[in-house]
Amino acid sequence: MNKKNKNKKLKAIKWFLTIFIITFMLSMIFSYISTTSITKLNIIPAVIVLIIVIFVGVIFDIVGVAVTCATEEEFHAMASKKVKGAKTAIKLIRSAPKVSNICNDVIGDIAGVLSGAISAMLTLKITQNFGLKLDIQFLMSAFVASLTVGGKALGKSFAKTKCNSIIYAVSKPLSIFEK
Repeated sequence: MNKKNKNKKLKAIKWFLTIFIITFMLSMIFSYISTTSITKLNIIPAVIVLIIVIFVGVIFDIVGVAVTCATEEEFHAMASKKVKGAKTAIKLIRSAPKVSNICNDVIGDIAGVLSGAISAMLTLKITQNFGLKLDIQFLMSAFVASLTVGGKALGKSFAKTKCNSIIYAVSKPLSIFEK
């Protein structure tokens, strides 16, 4: 194996380890926060939290798709005019595989797992509060899955047609953190 291939392999392993650790930590933190907060909430606020988690997953999926479709050209022209966020947009596009991985897989998958856990706790709350003997978990799971998949389906076509606008909207606030 030549040196170039070894470096690529080492970078891939490093990225895997980095993303594994980040996902593990974020998942643990968000799971803990959501499960402890949901158990203390009434049904309506718990439903609102569930909808927010689904919405976050859909939004990050949109960004993940947009970054893979966006092109640099428009942002080069903006960067030459010193438009805030243009350089950040170029960096996001050049790092599209990693950005997409973080948005679609890390955040999106964590949101999916959380929405499943929250829906299970919400189902338990509903059945206990209303004294239901019927197991409605399958209905709640189907509703959450449909809302998530449907939202992502709408988001993907939106992301493909408005990719540069979406990346610019994301890069503008992110540029605050740029050195």
